[in-house]
Amino acid sequence: MASVIKTRNAATRLLTAIAVLSGLVLSAAQAHAATPPPTEAPAATAAVLPVVDMEATVLAAQIDPRRADSTQTPGAHDSVLAVEQALQARGLLDARWVDGYFGTTTISAYAAFQRSLGFSGLDANGLPGTTSLTALGQGRFTLTHQIGPGAKLQRDGYTVNTRTQNMLTEAERLLGGTHLTLDQGSYNPGGDPTSAGTHDGGGVVDINVDGMSASTRTAVAQALRQVGFAAWVRNPTQGNWPWHIHAAAISDTDLATQAQNQTGDYYLGLNGLANHGADDGPRIPIQTWEQYQRTH
Repeated sequence: MASVIKTRNAATRLLTAIAVLSGLVLSAAQAHAATPPPTEAPAATAAVLPVVDMEATVLAAQIDPRRADSTQTPGAHDSVLAVEQALQARGLLDARWVDGYFGTTTISAYAAFQRSLGFSGLDANGLPGTTSLTALGQGRFTLTHQIGPGAKLQRDGYTVNTRTQNMLTEAERLLGGTHLTLDQGSYNPGGDPTSAGTHDGGGVVDINVDGMSASTRTAVAQALRQVGFAAWVRNPTQGNWPWHIHAAAISDTDLATQAQNQTGDYYLGLNGLANHGADDGPRIPIQTWEQYQRTH
């Protein structure tokens, strides 16, 4: 009987040992299943390219060359710097000019880049356009706030671009529906020797003021300025021309060089004439068409 009891006890101890061992094996298997397999190290994240704000860059390209010093256009430094670095990488701009200031040297370098793309005339005047900026930025920067003149169309028998037409339409709305009749349009090289080439490109018009009172002329100039034109009332004492309102659309990328200079002078408080006189028009906060659209 004692031997039977001993045999049963031994069997019990064996079964207990087997159960414990089975539990340990199961626990190890469960732990292994709960642990995720090792993963490969993530691939290196691609370098984030700088962003060039086209609006700010084009504005700087109009204003900076007209400054008497190296003051930079507010909000344009980083964008201009990225453009200059890209020009430097192509051997078109010396390192000493890579400073965020879009002066005459940068204008010349950018014009050289435009010519390298096969552009000429207005398309190679150093004022950045969407096509050339996109090409320059390949692998170096991305582009935001893109702007452009749009297609050409006819207004009062003269050629203007879509952006200019939209600006004029909005100015007319501000004036209560008054139609602004053109005396001269855009894209008119050599058409009027007294305009000094300002109408050779896009974005520039002369408004007929026949029958307008002095106060109405001022109101029209103000409405044009509100929507993004550099606009002045011109009179016969200033040059060989009749009374009219001269308006150049700020940041129109088709602007002739002379019109670019006028828009730059406007920001600096000048009258846009060769005498570099003080601005004689209604003083209001200056803004581009795109800035106006964002607030209206």
